[in-house]
Amino acid sequence: MTGFITLLYKELLRFWKVGFQTILAPMVSTLLYLLIFFHVLEAHVEVYPNVPYTVFLIPGLVMMAVIQNAFANSSSSIIQSKISGNIVFILLSPLSYRAIFFAYILASIARGLLVGLGVYLVTLIFFEVPLQLPIWAFLFVILGSAILGAMGLIAGIWADKFDQLAAFQNFIILPLTFLSGVFYTVHSLPVSWQVLSHLNPFFYMIDGFRYGFFGVSDISPYVSLGIVAICLILISTFTIRLLRSGYKLRH
Repeated sequence: MTGFITLLYKELLRFWKVGFQTILAPMVSTLLYLLIFFHVLEAHVEVYPNVPYTVFLIPGLVMMAVIQNAFANSSSSIIQSKISGNIVFILLSPLSYRAIFFAYILASIARGLLVGLGVYLVTLIFFEVPLQLPIWAFLFVILGSAILGAMGLIAGIWADKFDQLAAFQNFIILPLTFLSGVFYTVHSLPVSWQVLSHLNPFFYMIDGFRYGFFGVSDISPYVSLGIVAICLILISTFTIRLLRSGYKLRH
């Protein structure tokens, strides 16, 4: 386990050393969303009975911060290693592909959790945000950040330069995030858009995570948990196969 622990430590240290950029900056960006929506929509929108819109919004923003930073951590790490050439030292080590995979994923989960926890703690200063079912919230935040960490590995392996990575994030990750119910409940949408929302795996992450706070969700949390778990298994299997094949890494 020495190699795995060393790689994990290296990945944790990589984002911790620049915490102002990797932790504090995303927290500020997410809180700006909250500030804007609080001033513009607080008095005009009610989603759940007796739940202010801003309080409804907080779990979605926390989860959005978690998954976006989990993706950013693994994707930026792998493409930086490819461009600088130091990926060869990882590939030539006796580490298994699963050990490499789990080291990157755990580091991504750690960064996502740090940013999300920071956002949540700051919001508690100004709002009373209930956390009725913390185990459910914890399950979804771990699974969601793991999925985005694996997707970050896929994007980093596929991309040859930073603008390709940015395209992956801007045209895939951001639309799926913003259309997942972060800022609204899907029941407020027309039927056709509700159907499209149910095809978005990010919707199940957000809805299940919000269930942990309010005990209310758009669909059954068990269904959301099953779909998110299946997505994690499929994406993880595909990512490990990419690492094993050496696609755009060894060749």
